[in-house]
Amino acid sequence: MRAVLTWRDKAEQCIYDLAFKPDGMQLILAAGNRLLVYDTSDGTLLQPLKGHKDTVYCVAYAKDGKRFASGSADKSVIIWTSKLEGILKYTHNDSIQCVSYNPVTHQLASCSSSDVGLWSPEQKSVSKHKSSSKITCCSWTNDGQYLALGMFNGIISIRNKNGDEKVKIERPGGSLSPIWSICWNPSREEHNDILAVADWGQKLSFYQLSGKQIGKDRSLNFDPCCLSYFTKGEYILLGGSDKQVSLFTKDGVRLGTVGEQNSWVWTCKVKPDSNYVVVGCQDGTISFYQLIFSTVHGLYKDRYAYRDSMTDVIVQHLITEQKVRIKCKELVKKIAIYKNRLAIQLPEKILIYELYSDDSSDMHYRVKEKIVKKFECNLLVVCANHIILCQEKRLQCLSFSGVKEREWQMESLIRYIKVIGGPPGREGLLVGLKNGQILKIFVDNLFAIVLLKQATAVRCLDMSASRNKLAVVDENDTCLVYDIHTKELLFQEPNANSVAWNTQCEDMLCFSGGGYLNIKASTFPVHQQKLQGFVVGYNGSKIFCLHVFSMSAVEVPQSAPMYQYLDRKMFKEAYQIACLGVTDTDWRELAMEALEGLEFETAKKERKKRGETNNDLFLADVFSYQGKFHEAAKLYKRSGHENLALDMYTDLRMFEYAKDFLGSGDPKETKMLITKQADWARNINEPKAAVEMYISAGEHVKAIEISGDHGWVDTLIDIARKLDKAEREPLLMCAYYFKKLDNPGYAAETYLKIGDLKSLVQLHVETQRWDEAFALGEKHPEFKDDIYVPYAQWLAENDRFEEAQKAFHKAGRQREAVRVLEQLTHNAVVESRFNDAAYYYWMLSMQCLDIAQDPAQKDVMLDKFRHFQHLAELYHGYHAIQRYTEEPFSFHLPETLFNISRFLLHSLTKDTPLGISKVNTLFTLAKQSKALGAYKLARHAYDKLQGLQIPARFQKSIELGSLTIRSKPFHDSEELVPLCYRCSTNNPLLNNLGNVCINCRQPFVFSASSYEVLHLVEFYLEEGITDEEAVSLIDLEAPRHKRENKWQEITSNNSQTLRLDETVDSMGDDDPFTAKLSFEQGGSEFVPVVVNRSVLRSMSRRDVLIKRWPPPLQWQYFRSLLPDASITMCPSCFQMFHSEDYELLVLQHTCCPYCRRRIDDPSP
Repeated sequence: MRAVLTWRDKAEQCIYDLAFKPDGMQLILAAGNRLLVYDTSDGTLLQPLKGHKDTVYCVAYAKDGKRFASGSADKSVIIWTSKLEGILKYTHNDSIQCVSYNPVTHQLASCSSSDVGLWSPEQKSVSKHKSSSKITCCSWTNDGQYLALGMFNGIISIRNKNGDEKVKIERPGGSLSPIWSICWNPSREEHNDILAVADWGQKLSFYQLSGKQIGKDRSLNFDPCCLSYFTKGEYILLGGSDKQVSLFTKDGVRLGTVGEQNSWVWTCKVKPDSNYVVVGCQDGTISFYQLIFSTVHGLYKDRYAYRDSMTDVIVQHLITEQKVRIKCKELVKKIAIYKNRLAIQLPEKILIYELYSDDSSDMHYRVKEKIVKKFECNLLVVCANHIILCQEKRLQCLSFSGVKEREWQMESLIRYIKVIGGPPGREGLLVGLKNGQILKIFVDNLFAIVLLKQATAVRCLDMSASRNKLAVVDENDTCLVYDIHTKELLFQEPNANSVAWNTQCEDMLCFSGGGYLNIKASTFPVHQQKLQGFVVGYNGSKIFCLHVFSMSAVEVPQSAPMYQYLDRKMFKEAYQIACLGVTDTDWRELAMEALEGLEFETAKKERKKRGETNNDLFLADVFSYQGKFHEAAKLYKRSGHENLALDMYTDLRMFEYAKDFLGSGDPKETKMLITKQADWARNINEPKAAVEMYISAGEHVKAIEISGDHGWVDTLIDIARKLDKAEREPLLMCAYYFKKLDNPGYAAETYLKIGDLKSLVQLHVETQRWDEAFALGEKHPEFKDDIYVPYAQWLAENDRFEEAQKAFHKAGRQREAVRVLEQLTHNAVVESRFNDAAYYYWMLSMQCLDIAQDPAQKDVMLDKFRHFQHLAELYHGYHAIQRYTEEPFSFHLPETLFNISRFLLHSLTKDTPLGISKVNTLFTLAKQSKALGAYKLARHAYDKLQGLQIPARFQKSIELGSLTIRSKPFHDSEELVPLCYRCSTNNPLLNNLGNVCINCRQPFVFSASSYEVLHLVEFYLEEGITDEEAVSLIDLEAPRHKRENKWQEITSNNSQTLRLDETVDSMGDDDPFTAKLSFEQGGSEFVPVVVNRSVLRSMSRRDVLIKRWPPPLQWQYFRSLLPDASITMCPSCFQMFHSEDYELLVLQHTCCPYCRRRIDDPSP
């Protein structure tokens, strides 16, 4: 570690305290009664701040960088902003000794000789707490929970953030050892809060938050005035009466001096998150230093030792990645490692360690020797029995007991030294000097051997494995390689910062520089790859690289240099390189190249490396490379490798020789040969010949592939028809190509042959041959889904949505069917096609009824069925209203529009469905009521319209109507009043109960065209009577009692008189059903008409209408009370019509106006 002065300045007064802005850009100094603000980058004085009337003793910056505070002998504390403006001032009763900001809450603690003040921005007043002694220093814990106070009487008081004392530490020196500086370790990695304490008993101590001391007091030999930690808590700075700043570890081990001064050091701090230190002195000197922590390390082959935390040594095994830490508890100055030895120089001694065992992977070191002596040296080298100290131009060799055995004096400064091996006690050293001289020194020899002298200074050296070549990196970043014996410069390469020879290969070296790793084999061109750092070792295929402080082993495949040797036909050298580490393919290439170059020895070695020992086989390979193919074939046969002979002949396209070689051998081999010949024909672009050969060899797949790629349908048909149906794969390939070549007929034939009906269905679907697909679906219902779903999708894509919906339904895809219908319905409503919407809602309801047969979904689906039926009725009726309000001419009678608008108004009691306009409905009702004489109802409709938002086009008409209706009588025409056919009650035109009788609550049955109330009464079956039994009883038509003639003939003597007997009831006892129509007068509950078997028997078939709903719904029965007025019911949707209306509508539309069932459709 060394300190470099960056800048220095001199103030007129003593510097008592200083503080950095948290970003490190500004420095605030307390000098006299002023604050000085400096730019830390260059030492420029930015601004002096005046505010105090006496000496400023302390200054502190808040962690958030927004404020700083200063305390002075004038008993005041001033809060300043980061823009250097004073914003607040408060006072104590005595001079301020120290200030400190809470790192979390930014609460300010200010301490005077007699009390502690706590101020935070949100508080108006400063809370103060008395102190028993003068407070000299204070420091907050990292979490801001506790404040430590150092007292003049030697006591440390730890208080919470409210100022209450929690821990009291009494130092042994008492008032003779005033606490002068304290600081909590800012490290986040420490498990406990650690407080460093420096007192004028010349001691440095450490305490936990609980007050327990950590370790022993450390003697300082000076009076400390200031103590501060580095940002991460790894080091401590101490300054005081010794006129210098010392660097300590976090455990209190002294590491060295930062900067010597001319007077007492009163304050020193570290710039946040950096290695810069600022020092303030008694004489007003301000010094700004940069601390440079140099790398202390050593490397030998695959072991790398380096300094960590200044006092520890870590030994890393670069291959196994194992690490071991050796704690020295003192500053580590130098490290050297060699074989099983490790030397560590400490300030007062040198420790020599050795490995416990000779195991190459052992990482356990123990102390072998201690040389308790202070040495000054630039470089340290360890050998088996000696240590070598290098001090500028001098080399000293010491035994492990510390005795100097010999010394060498050089002509120039020693720049590089390295142990290059040798017997224990006689190792050789390679030494490079600043004057360019390179020497070899043996430990047991006084005389140094000059290997060569070059013009430029040496930076790095290495000697090849056989000691024949020397690589030097000079001060110009040039790598120079010399022959040691002839002193000849073999070659040189630019951009090098370090160099290393491969320890396993004489001719290979690597050097790093310019962000690249360069590998050079012999005199070949350099092979480059990106790499950051310095190369420090090269062992086999591993390169050891040092980047900043970390060492890594980089695996470098040796393929590039191997191929460089192969290109020059240097097979032996290529083999050596391959042994360091190349891929299997590279090995094979080496063997082939060696054979081609007739370097049989190398090829043989390569085979042995792969575990091949058969000489006949080797010789056969040699003959084949020499062109003696027949001899090679015989040897292959003799060694049991006939396949290699066949491979050789086929590779050479000698198919006739191959057939002769096979003779009448295995038919499999013959087949294989024909296949190879066909492959060759294919490769030379003779596809027809290749197809014929493949067919004769039974390689149908390849023949089909070629035929298909060339579009030869006829060939494919021949192959498909000749193939057995068990050969599925080739037949499926044929079918694939038939489809691809647009021949679906042949594809269908092929699928039928192998019985692949699923693929056949897919084919019909893909080619949209729906009739064939449907025919197949009839025979094989399991494919219904595969046919109808794509068919439905195809219909939907072609805008045939209704058919698509039916197809989905047929395929059993209820969800898709419902989804299509819902979309159709929504579109119809949005586009105001309300008759379509009614139709789609009716279809939706019937599908829900279909799904309701599943017991799990019954309740939900029946609710949906009723809801959709209701919507269908509403939209069917609203269609007429919408046409009346939107179009210029009306197709409906006024009575019909009047009935529809009343029906809708009574039905829209809750939410109004999408698209249905209440305004249109009321407007229609108002106009038709007025026209038909229902003035009371018209007035009600106009009143209702006043509360709605009316379109502009209706505005005038409605306003005029509202006025003119007031001139009309306030009652309705009696002709319009609806009659209940059950209880014969006249119902009002505006019924609050809806579409039911106000008296008996019997629901009205409406005609689906004119919306008149039909003369029908719904009745229910008595419990125990099934639908089938009820129908059979109605069909019986039991004979009724003959009605008595109401006219009575009275004959007297001379006259004949006819008298009308009006006492007999016209319906009366004659019809049992009418007796059932009676109910209790005035009941609010609806009492349905329930009939028994005898009543059913008395009914006539033509008077009863039955809605035969599919399960799970019950059938509904209606009795006509005016049999002469004919009513027709649609057998599909069960809607009722006056027969005349229905026949007319069916003639107009050729279908039911409600459910669109065709008149020629026999199904209900």
